Amino acid sequence: MSGTHFGYERVREDEKAGRVAGVFDSVATRYDLMNDLMSGGLHRLWKAFAIGKSGVRAGSRVLDVAGGSGDLARAFAERAGPAGEVWLTDINPAMLAVGRDRLLDAGVVVPVAQCDAERLPFPSDHFDCVSVAFGLRNMTRKEAALGEMRRVLRPGGRLLVLEFSKVWKPLAPAYDWYSFKVLPWLGQKVASDAAAYRYLAESIRVHPDQEALRALMEQVGLEDVEYWNLAAGVVALHRGFKY
Repeated sequence: MSGTHFGYERVREDEKAGRVAGVFDSVATRYDLMNDLMSGGLHRLWKAFAIGKSGVRAGSRVLDVAGGSGDLARAFAERAGPAGEVWLTDINPAMLAVGRDRLLDAGVVVPVAQCDAERLPFPSDHFDCVSVAFGLRNMTRKEAALGEMRRVLRPGGRLLVLEFSKVWKPLAPAYDWYSFKVLPWLGQKVASDAAAYRYLAESIRVHPDQEALRALMEQVGLEDVEYWNLAAGVVALHRGFKY
């Protein structure tokens, strides 16, 4: 069994999913609050930017992978309307329950499925848009997950990957200080779990940067792959098409 990253730690591939599950089981109920605190609310603007690049419109079929607390699924459902089809999925049952309940509280009813992004239980050539926001770096075999996302896209469909990336170099020292000092402190104070947010900071550093992720998306057969840096590269949105 080959190894993979869990933050800076090398672990067996068959161990990573369980380790990641422990992180999100721990922080699920405080996930949205921590997102607001960590990003100063900017995560909402990043997600809105992704929605704007999605091409989703009335009647679209959309799959949100690793959808967590349901922010993107809700926005997609509003765009797709009653004629559309929007699925909220996540591998973690605690996160999926939070997302489902938030959507129901908002009066948004969408189908929900607990599933592994590396083995999506959907037919090929089905969705107009597939999205994954801040979830790809937690997946054990990113190329397998991206390949599955491409498989379920219809010809002409698009994949959106919103993820932390490589920050503009002059900002790197300040960003490192914030990531490794402030984030774990916030995690301990708000979510009672400093280790989970230390893992978050580490997982960003071992995730493919902007160009490497573009190459990985092209490797699995996506075309016209482009990306936009947000917040000086703290986050990047990648978009690729299936033809």
